Order: sequence, then C-alpha cells, then structure tokens
Amino acid sequence: MKFNTQLLHGVPVLDAPGATLPPIYQASAFAHESAEKLEAVFANRAPGFAYTRIGNPTVSAFEKRIAALEGAVDAVSCASGMAAITAALLCVLQSGDEIIAGSGLFGGTLDLLHDLERFGITTRFVETVTAQSVRAQTNEHTKVIFAELIGNPKLDVVDIAAVAAVANEKGLVFIVDSTTATPALVQPLRLGAHIVVHSSSKYINGSGDAISGVIADGAKIAWDFEKFPALAAYKKYGKLAYSVRLRQDLWRNFGACLAPQNAYLNILGLETLGLRMERLCQNAAQLAAYLETRDELADVNYPALPRSGYAALTKTQFVGGQGGAILTLRAGSKARAFALLDALKYAKIATNIGDVRTLAIHPASTIYLHATPAAQTAAGVYDDSLRISVGIEDIEDLITDFAQAISSMKNEQ
Repeated sequence: MKFNTQLLHGVPVLDAPGATLPPIYQASAFAHESAEKLEAVFANRAPGFAYTRIGNPTVSAFEKRIAALEGAVDAVSCASGMAAITAALLCVLQSGDEIIAGSGLFGGTLDLLHDLERFGITTRFVETVTAQSVRAQTNEHTKVIFAELIGNPKLDVVDIAAVAAVANEKGLVFIVDSTTATPALVQPLRLGAHIVVHSSSKYINGSGDAISGVIADGAKIAWDFEKFPALAAYKKYGKLAYSVRLRQDLWRNFGACLAPQNAYLNILGLETLGLRMERLCQNAAQLAAYLETRDELADVNYPALPRSGYAALTKTQFVGGQGGAILTLRAGSKARAFALLDALKYAKIATNIGDVRTLAIHPASTIYLHATPAAQTAAGVYDDSLRISVGIEDIEDLITDFAQAISSMKNEQ
C-alpha cells in the first residue's frame, strides 16, 4: 500500500466488527473472569488489559498505527510530546551518561535537557547535528544522539543516514524527534535512526484538540548491556530490550499515559495526515517564496527555499522534496514583529504547530522566554523573529493577509 491507503487500511479494526474506527474504551479498569487470568495479564503471560495506565484498547490501536507507519516493532504513546522525549531518553540513560544534541532544539526540550543535569545526565550541544559534529564530540560517556529532524524553530535539517552511520560505528543510540517532518515526509527508522519520537499533538493530530506523544522503536541495535546497564534486566529480549523496558518498566511507572479519548482523536487525525501535509508544505513553500520578495523583512527562513543550505537535502530525504510546514522571518525589531503579528487576520497568535489553521508566534517572548541569550541565538531565535506554522487555508488568502500585515508595520521602529 502507498502512504494514504495505508493510513486508512494498514491496520484493521479487529475488536468492533464492521466499524471503520475503533471504539473509545473510556474505562479505567478491565475486569476478568478469574483471578488466574488477571494474574497472567499482569505478569505479561497472557494478552489483555487490566488498567488504562498500563494499557487500553483505543490507545493500543493508535500505537499500532504509528508502528506500522514508521516501520517500527512497537510504539508506546504518552500524555505529551515532552513525556515521550523524557521516556525515550531515560529508557537508556543513567547518571554519568552524556547526550549529544543540536543547539536549535525546541525550548521545552532544551529545558528538559538542563533539568536532567540535576540527575547527572549532561548534554554536549553542537551547532548542528551532523556526522562530523557528532564524531568530534563523542567520548566514553556518550550514549545518545538526540536531534530534531527539522529544527523548531531553527529549521536546520538532519541528514539521517549520515548521522546514523556514525551512531552505529560508535555504538550510540540515535533518537530522532520527527514531529515537524511526520511519516508523510520521511520514516527515519528506514534511513538508519534507532528511535523516533513525535509530539503527536501537532501534525499527527492535526486539529489542535489533543495533547499526546509517541515513541517508535526500530529494534535495530544489538545492545551492549555493559554499556547500557539500564537495559541489562531485559537482556533476554535482545534487540527488543528497549521496547520491553520502556513499556513494562519506565513508561508504566512514570504514569504519563495517553487518555483513550485523545488516542481516538489522534486516530482520526492520522487518516488525513498525508493530504494535510501535502497542502501544508505546499502552502509553506509558496508563502515563504512570497515573503522573500518583501524588502521590509530582514530574513525569511524555510528549508526548501532554493537559497537554503538544506534545499538539496530536502530534495533527497523528504518525499517530493517538501520542506515541512514551518517558516521563520525577521521583521527588523521586536516592535515591528509585534505589529505584524497584531495585524494578521487569519493567522492566529498561538503557541502550537501542526494545526489546520495558520499559527504565528514570537518565540523570544514565549517558548524561548527562559533560554539564555546565547541559547536563543544558537536556536535561531532573535528579538525580531516570528515563527509561522502554516495551515491549509487558500494560499491567496494567506499571502493577502501577510501582505497587509507587513504594510501595517512599516512605521514601527
């Protein structure tokens, strides 16, 4: 099956004969016919569900769809994208370990990595995650490479295959946050990444009505259990050790489970992911091309623009050479940036990305408010920067909206 067909028919609905969508199992607990059966379910010796924190049929249906799309052996969903990143990292890390990560990460992820320092897990930040930068920063304490596939909001693009080759050579775990790319543009596991995480609140959900995250494991690593003692108790599972520990231990005990209602909303969103991403990327490319023509703007950044340093990589790595649905611009000053934002009629001033509506935000005063000036600069965030998450509106209307908004900021300094 091709992508859009797989979204609709790749995972059958087995527990509701004739239904085109799985039911919402809005239940905290599941009863069993005997104490022996419940014991077997709890001990993972029999299939079944006992308590929604550790498993739910609607949530499982969502996870199976993500695993199928990403080419993963298993997917584990979480209450938020940040919960997914936290669980993905802590599944293999312990005090004394180090992470290599790009400096242009989402502000919440940067905050998390600094929080982990209090637990003895440190991060070496590189300007951009490349094969060369990773090789230069690897030492005996390095365990994980973490990268956003399309940086948010820096919009740098990672060459998955090249970085994966270094990860395999050095025995490192390569975790890719593919939120801004989605499986519609690329499946990182097929190019060599080991683990993929999504803030599925974004493009996977698509309507801005459910917070969630998900982790997909490619089971490609022949684990060195001395190097990764956090997985040692799961040695008998071999390449599946990561997924088994994640589901049976860390994720279960942290309690950051996905609500069944939100899982259902994500399943609905998944069905149109391919069509939405095609339109979103098309709109983003056309809007970026228009904004480039406006002399009032100091800079416009979009990975697929011909002058972008990532244009060639988007052509070879992403389906159709698409560059995602986020662009950034610089207005010349904070006052001009705010004036532009306030004048927009269709674009909503909001912090989310991946909605069907166009959303715009001033990152320096919001999602990067707690970052140091150096960290902001490293992430491509300036006092006059705006991040635009492009929606599915008619492009003519979006261009007209931004045109009048740009004109309205001319008198600001």
